[in-house]
Amino acid sequence: MIGFIKGRVHALGSDQILVDHDGIGFRINFNRPERLKIDEEVTIYTYQNVREDEISLFGFLSLREYELFVKLITVKGLGPKIASGILAKASVDDILTAIETNDVDFMRRMPGVGAKTASQIILDLKGKLVENSVSADNEEMTAARDALRALGYKSSEFSNILKEVARTQKTSDAMIKETLKLLAKK
Repeated sequence: MIGFIKGRVHALGSDQILVDHDGIGFRINFNRPERLKIDEEVTIYTYQNVREDEISLFGFLSLREYELFVKLITVKGLGPKIASGILAKASVDDILTAIETNDVDFMRRMPGVGAKTASQIILDLKGKLVENSVSADNEEMTAARDALRALGYKSSEFSNILKEVARTQKTSDAMIKETLKLLAKK
């Protein structure tokens, strides 16, 4: 198995990249090629998918993305293309939070994921992920996240800000106020 490839981006496609490593071009399924530039030196963490009729590589810029991808493809009915699509649509933190907080609606909005699959992802992965983005003692952050969603904000808009705010603010009210201030400055 190929764990990672370090090389130069030779070409970008809509969902694939071509990485030149010492004169050998590796075609890699990549969920967000717009994050890269031609001729950029990169390290791509890879998952080698072997099927009866195809061998393919799926690539990720971080080990966190790779590890979540590997967990997602263990879910019944979820293949590597759908798992890659999920990671293209949402951040690792947002996906982990959705799983840990039973946010079926969030998971249903992912490409290729219906109600049954969304429920299956949460059932199979809740509490089993390496990272605990929402731990049992972090009810305040969960309450703040729910309140911000109720105000009409998308998780992708506030997730990183809320995580930073949670380091200094301990109550959900304080987290909400500070996050809203920072969102207003954007």
